[in-house]
Amino acid sequence: MNRTPHLIIPAILCSVTAFANANTLSDESAIEKITVEASPTANKLPVGTFDSPISNLEYDPRVDLQSRNMAEAQADVTIRGGIFENTGFRVGSATLLDPQSGHYFAEIPIAPQMLSGPDVLTGADNALYGMNSSVGTVSFGWKPIITGGSVSLGTGTNDFNLQSIHAAKNTQLDSLANYTLGFEGEYSHSQSDGTIDNGDHDFSRASARVQLASEHSQTDLFYGSQDKFFGWPNLYTPFGVNETEDLETRLWMLNHKQNYADNSNFEVSAYYRTHDDHYIYSRENPSAFEAFHKSEVKSLGLSGRHAQSDALAINYSAQFIDDSIESTTLENNFTSRKYYKLSILPQYTIALNNQQLTFRLGAAYDDTNRDDAEVSAIGDITLNTQNSDGTAQTLYLSYAQASQVAGYTAIGGSDSGGLFRSNYNLERETTSNLELGLLLDEQTWQLNSAIFYRKDNNLTDWTFNFDSTSARFANPVDIDTAGVEFLATKHFDTAKLIASYTYLHKSENYGAADIDASFYALNFPDHRLTLGAVYNPTDILEFRIDNEWRTQHKNALRNGSDNALFTQLTLKITPPQLSNLFITLAADNLWDESFEEIPGTPGRGEQYTLSATYSW
Repeated sequence: MNRTPHLIIPAILCSVTAFANANTLSDESAIEKITVEASPTANKLPVGTFDSPISNLEYDPRVDLQSRNMAEAQADVTIRGGIFENTGFRVGSATLLDPQSGHYFAEIPIAPQMLSGPDVLTGADNALYGMNSSVGTVSFGWKPIITGGSVSLGTGTNDFNLQSIHAAKNTQLDSLANYTLGFEGEYSHSQSDGTIDNGDHDFSRASARVQLASEHSQTDLFYGSQDKFFGWPNLYTPFGVNETEDLETRLWMLNHKQNYADNSNFEVSAYYRTHDDHYIYSRENPSAFEAFHKSEVKSLGLSGRHAQSDALAINYSAQFIDDSIESTTLENNFTSRKYYKLSILPQYTIALNNQQLTFRLGAAYDDTNRDDAEVSAIGDITLNTQNSDGTAQTLYLSYAQASQVAGYTAIGGSDSGGLFRSNYNLERETTSNLELGLLLDEQTWQLNSAIFYRKDNNLTDWTFNFDSTSARFANPVDIDTAGVEFLATKHFDTAKLIASYTYLHKSENYGAADIDASFYALNFPDHRLTLGAVYNPTDILEFRIDNEWRTQHKNALRNGSDNALFTQLTLKITPPQLSNLFITLAADNLWDESFEEIPGTPGRGEQYTLSATYSW
């Protein structure tokens, strides 16, 4: 019986899903797979705080992370020249949504030790599995619990300090044959004065889960709590003011994965999320302007793959979201919404000796109780070749449509004044993406490449006018984006090299003349290069380095150069005399690059840390 392999390459292209649904990315038994170790970054841990699910994405060539203070403080994750609200964050089968603004999508109070990924879904996969994220989705799965743990302590420049502990226990159940019961918990805290003046932070996270697992199923019950305070000059406004945010995020999630029959599986996810935000415009004069927001989200998601035969399978996904918000700045005429999505993508596979030709064609249906519904087409054709020497090639062509609706800050606030001016006329955003990709998997190297063309209609952007007292306006824009992506990984005996190049070109039409600058839609790199390396000269020493060079599209709000070079360097020392202990010396922004990742918002400074970790 021929099985359908799934090619897992955590790299630039995520629409490589010719042979199975993305729900199985973290499932080790559902489908026979070829796994290629091709991590897109050399470093795994951040330098200025404890790690989070979005840590080190700023050096990941698959995404462009635009941070305020640092990635773990306020991270706008964009994909292929989109904006932060075009990117969704999916855990299990459910996309985590924040109704106020996409700025808070990445507030995920889950310890990274509990998650697999991140896998970046674009094109057909994003259209199939994404929810209200028209360009891309960063997808995570729940890992099996393995007995063990670690404790870390760190110190560094700018009065930085770090404490983190993680522990897990997995036991075989006598009362339930072939089942294991696992418990896992984590607590992390960090604080510092910041890499620039008024850039201080104080973060803490506590997360825990219980897991019941067998050979064919895994059920996880999770609770996470995260509290973050941070400051930054010009955090959201370009007026030279020291702003602050105080965030509290709580997440309950229940997730169940089940394999059945041959090559069939499903995953059900339910969550309840609350997010409180206290924003102060001026820390020196808090009464000048402050805002309170409290959002609440309930969601149920389902995705899976049902194999009718070796040749025919049905990929599917569905999600329901019910959200609401209490706010001191919204007009209270748009403070709740219900979202619905259903997508079905049948696939047919033809076996051709050492090749497989797979056709997928389906559609997605999006609707809310406040907006017009949209039906989107999804399809791709993939040719996969498996050679006798273990090498493989994948060639694919895909076309996918997707849509989403604007967040409450864009559509539910004042449209006549204030710092952040809304637009009541914003309509559903639609996206069409055409893509051609080639993946090569050789003995000691891999290459992922793609060329794509995307049309965004009615994209909600935030713009600026130099004659206005408002910091930003919500405006619709039609944008055509063309792009080329390459990612190569080369393995040596004691080293690994990772290199990438991305080119983007945009043509935009705002339909208005009073726009001087764009904070997001036109904040993108024309050219971007990354180069990473991992080097193990001995069993005691390990060097990891990530570099990113970019030339950013010109923007009237940006101060300083449009070119930037960032470097993160880590030295890990494992003394043979001290079992299970390693010491890490790390540096981020090694050249003290002052590039403004968000136009008008100061860039981060240098950070050096020393940490020690003991594991068991």
